[in-house]
Parts: sequence; C-alpha cells; structure tokens
Amino acid sequence: MKRYDMIVVGAGPAGLSAAIEAARRGLRVVVYDENEKPGGQLFKQIHKFFGSKEHKAKIRGFKIGEELLSEAAALGVEVVLNAIVIGLFREKEITVKIGESVEHIKGDTVLIATGASENMVTFPGWTLPGVIGAGAAQTMMNLHGILPGQRVLMLGSGNVGLVVSFQLMQAGCEVVALADAAPRVGGYGVHASKVARCGVPFYLSHTIISADGDDHVTGVTIGEVDKSWKIIPGTEKHFDVDTICLAVGLSPMSKLCDMAGCEMEDNPAKAGFVPKTDKFGETSVAGIYAAGDVSGIEEASSAMIEGRIAGIAAAARLGFITVEERDDEAAKQEAALDGLRKGMFAPGMRGKAISETEEGVPLSQSLLNHGFVADDEIERFPGVTHSKGIHPVIECTQNIPCNPCQDACPKHCIRVGSNITALPSIDPEVKCTGCGMCVASCSGQAIFLVNEDCGDGTAEVTLPYEFLPLPQKGDKGTALSRSGEAVCSAEVVGVRSTKAFDHTNLLTMKVPAEFAMKARFFRRED
Repeated sequence: MKRYDMIVVGAGPAGLSAAIEAARRGLRVVVYDENEKPGGQLFKQIHKFFGSKEHKAKIRGFKIGEELLSEAAALGVEVVLNAIVIGLFREKEITVKIGESVEHIKGDTVLIATGASENMVTFPGWTLPGVIGAGAAQTMMNLHGILPGQRVLMLGSGNVGLVVSFQLMQAGCEVVALADAAPRVGGYGVHASKVARCGVPFYLSHTIISADGDDHVTGVTIGEVDKSWKIIPGTEKHFDVDTICLAVGLSPMSKLCDMAGCEMEDNPAKAGFVPKTDKFGETSVAGIYAAGDVSGIEEASSAMIEGRIAGIAAAARLGFITVEERDDEAAKQEAALDGLRKGMFAPGMRGKAISETEEGVPLSQSLLNHGFVADDEIERFPGVTHSKGIHPVIECTQNIPCNPCQDACPKHCIRVGSNITALPSIDPEVKCTGCGMCVASCSGQAIFLVNEDCGDGTAEVTLPYEFLPLPQKGDKGTALSRSGEAVCSAEVVGVRSTKAFDHTNLLTMKVPAEFAMKARFFRRED
C-alpha cells in the first residue's frame, strides 16, 4: 500500500494551496482530483480577483491557477487526475478509483478540499436541454471554448450569476435578462453595475414559472413573487431564449468528511452540511482537515488561505515544524483571511439588513433593486469628485475587501487606507496624470477617467473595456448610462492596450459635456 505524509482530495485553490505549504515544509504530498485538468474553479475564472496583494488581487483566476500548479510541481507535489476518491476512513486511508482499478492509499494526514456542487431549482421544463448551471456555462466557455447558447436568461444575482452573465456577453451571447426571487441584488454592486450598463435588465423579486420547448429550450416565462414567494398573477413576462442559466447557490460536497466519521453540522451560514473544524481546519477526527467550500461557501481567495493554514497545521502535526512555528505562520494567514471576512459581504453579515456604508453613506437603493446606481445617488460617494482636467471617478459604493486601486496609482491620489473595506476616495491635493492604471487594476471595473470639459462643449470618458472586437479610434456609436440606456452619441477618440493593463483595454469616448457624469459604456454602431 502506498503511503504519503499528506493526501489531498481536490486540486482546486484550497487543495493546491495546502499541498504547496505542506511540501514546502518537507512533507511528501499527493493530490487526487476526479477531473482531467487540475485547478478546480480557478481556470474558469477569467475575471480579476478582489482583495489586496496577499490575496492575489487584480490577478485573473486562471493565472492564479497556473501559478499554483507551477509552484506545486516545483516542490515535488504528485498530482493524480481522473482519480475519484470513493472512500475515506477514520484511519486516514482512502480508496481511489483510477481508470478501471481501485487503489488503497494510506496517509498520515488527509485534507478534504472537494469544493461544492451547484444547486438547482425545478419548474416545468427544467429538464430540457438548454437549462444549465452557471458553473457549467463557465466550463463550456472558458475551458472548452463553446458557447452555451445565443440568447440567455440568468436566474440568480449573487456573484456567480453576475460574473457569469458578464462572461456570457464577453463570449458573444446575449443576456436578455437577469432575474432573482430575492428582492435585492445578492452579489457585489460593482459586478451588477458592469452588467447593467451593458443593457441587461434586472428583474428582482422574480422567478421562473416555466420553460418552453419540446426537445430543447425555446423560451422562458418569469413572474413576480410576493413576500410568501408565490407568483403574483398578471406579472408574467416571456422571453425568447435558447438557454436558461441557473446561479442559485452552492452546496458543500462534504460526503467524504461524513464517511470518515467527522462531526458534522447543518449550518445555514456555511450553506449546508459541513464538518466542524478548529481554527486550523482540523476536523473532529485527528489528522483529517477540511478547507475551502467543503467547509463553508466563500470566495476562492478565502479557500486558498484556508488551504495554506491546513497545510501548515499538518506539517506541525507530523513534526516537520514546531507548534510555535505553526502558530506564528498560521496567524499571518489568519490575518489575511480576516481581511477578506470584513465588510458588508462578510460571512457574519449574511441575512442582516444594511442601510449605509461603514462611513455612514446611505446605500444606493437603485443598485440593490435594479442593479445600477442612479444619477441622483452617485454623487454621495467619496470616490465621485469633480475637478478640472482628467480625474478619476470611482463608482465603488459598497464596503468590499479590495484595494488594488490604491497601490496602482503612481501618484497615490487614490486612498483606501489600512481598512481594506473602506470606500476609496480621491486626494484633492494630488494631480491625476491620466495613466489609467487605476482603471485597469480595478477588479470591479468601477473606475473611470473623466475630463468634464474639453473646452469645446464636449467631455471625454475613459472606461474599462473587455469585449471583442475592440473598437478603434474614430468609431462612432452610442454612449450608455449606468442603467444601460442610450443617452447620447459618442465617438472613440482613443484605445489603450498594454501588458500592464492585463487585457483590460482603456477606451476613451468623446460625448457632449452634459453627459460626462452619465455616460459609462460604449456601444459601436453596427
């Protein structure tokens, strides 16, 4: 029987991070994953991460995946793919199916990092081809280069629904609407805003009534729900679509933990049935750890840190480092994790009604109810300022853990401070050079450079642009508002694309001066 110092089940962000930390301290580590490619969800994630430098902020998910795999390989971590772990026992022995054979492997420690599975909802027609999970859509687009469909309705306004809606449009799909039974947008406002300004309407307090089609989806009907989640008669709305995408939450895949006899709990705050763990991720069974979504649904950044902590703890359990070294190194990781667990989207804030930011600024009700900040609300936020010449306008209106803009500005005219969830503000004493690094670095695409008066009755707005084909200088089209409505004609006067921007192009459009603070997206004339 093969034996390893540490067995990791799951080659996603948590599993790979744990393997790296353990191997760095001398453990012999093997990672098993049921998929044909390692990296878990990271290689589906083409957007830039939030957080700060230690959280790998402003780096795209698939790049983080590449970095982790490279680091694991350099440390001698053995990664076995197409390997389904079908059993885990209290003695830290696993059974794994590889090809047609079943092997028994013994570990001195085991980490379960199996992630989560997508939730589904049922409605007439939900089994038709064309009804898919948002994760499946990401897999089709970002791993296999296949369009899930042409016209898509998205159900779910959490971060997954918002991010995948944007990526569907990047891939060339038309997102006809985004619906959610909840009365408010569930994900980050910056994610919702970048979807809304592309012209996607939000239908909150709406759910799917039925899907049309005989052998595939040809349409969908949604309806408004009351406070009891019942459809309100007469509110039905029909859309011609060929794809219905469901982003209605995730459930931890914790079956192996339960099989091993770990103490479990049904914890709504962690999105389901999860193992009880200590601060190092160790379960009630000594030497068996859990990290990432299997122990509670959070972002991939949190999963990586949880994995690192578990890897460090496993090294201490086996004597590769001292308990004092474990405590010191884990404390550094916990500090980084604590930073991600602050703000209005922190795990402890789930279900709580929030009416204002940490700074006391009233939240945008339009953002919560419609997906975009209204014109009469935007001026209240500290990042929205006015000055002569080019200056940044930061439309970040919620306390989320993110600060790349502060580090990106070479002149340090953007301030977030030591509190990573603080709303960014502008230092009025510092002159903006118009370099655009803040625009490109913003993970939420919420920063614009604006020259409100070019001296000829026009204004220039520089915005982040990540669609193909890329407009060219001289292209004419329409400027869209934060809500996605056409507000005026526009002309592209510049497009900047450099390696430092990491595929976020900076598009500058000229608009009438009165629309300088309203025009936020460019749609080219066909």
